[in-house]
Amino acid sequence: QVQLGESGGGLVQAGGSLRLSCAASGRAFSAYTMGWFRQAPGKERDLVAVLGRSGGAYYSDSVKGRFTISGDNAKNSVDLQMNSLKPEDTAVYYCAAKVTGRAQYDYWGQGTQVTVSS
Repeated sequence: QVQLGESGGGLVQAGGSLRLSCAASGRAFSAYTMGWFRQAPGKERDLVAVLGRSGGAYYSDSVKGRFTISGDNAKNSVDLQMNSLKPEDTAVYYCAAKVTGRAQYDYWGQGTQVTVSS
């Protein structure tokens, strides 16, 4: 079992930055692939960024070049640095974990709201 908790959301003006953090507890954090998702009102939940066990990262086209995902195995945490924020980045952001190789994410945080004003 893995328990996840996000923090760092808030209200920011367009062009600004926020850093989201996800704290993990339970089984060895380094054994999981970690992802950040987001869900805007009335829309489906979308994958934003993934951090693999080897440290490789994937980003959706909508955030590539603006967001950076990073992990700290010693602290059991994964962060999402978000720069050059746009109003369309407004959403609830979720941290998730899955056993590497599985298609589905097994564990989810409660989500943190990010609102970008124009």
